[in-house]
Amino acid sequence: MNIFRRKPQLKGLIGYFGLSDWWLAAFTEQERTQIEKVYTPIGGGTGSLTQSEMTYTTATVSMFLSGLSTWFRKTEKDRDIAHRILKKALEVGDPKKDILGVHFTYQALIEVWYRDRDTFPEAIDEAISACLGQIGIAQQAAKQFKKEYPKSPLPSHVGYTQLTIIYDKQGRYDEAIQMAQQAKKQGWNGDWDARVQRYEKKKTKSK
Repeated sequence: MNIFRRKPQLKGLIGYFGLSDWWLAAFTEQERTQIEKVYTPIGGGTGSLTQSEMTYTTATVSMFLSGLSTWFRKTEKDRDIAHRILKKALEVGDPKKDILGVHFTYQALIEVWYRDRDTFPEAIDEAISACLGQIGIAQQAAKQFKKEYPKSPLPSHVGYTQLTIIYDKQGRYDEAIQMAQQAKKQGWNGDWDARVQRYEKKKTKSK
């Protein structure tokens, strides 16, 4: 056996973004085959992950990985793959260069972890952490959204929305109110006033 055998040179999006070592280390051969079989984006063609010739894409590495993870969020057996993909997306994401890519990576993490809240004991804490991560870059993300889409209002913000829901269910009404008010102040789309009123009523009843 040749221990110095060279690793295969990968093409496609994995090779284009310099993710070959991660791809080979993070997944088994069976998992890699499954991922390539499942990942069939419109216009992507077969082999777009590791075989096609890639010279240019408008996507950033964070955007690509976040998008790839969406193919593995629906079923419980696949979500472990999504977790590994998103862990890498967060690792390589650079808020200074790709703030929206990191913003959407956190959004994907929130959605994946919250979906598993009844399956894994750590899921809620992980979802809260991802919410706080997205909220932590919310002002920079808002600035970039306004720059790229000057004629459009800010979209909804999953981090703020999901965190107010979690805090509400945990009876942490003051924190839920604070998050809703902060989201409104920053201009994110949402029913923030209604949420504040609802949490204020629950807070009063809980006393």
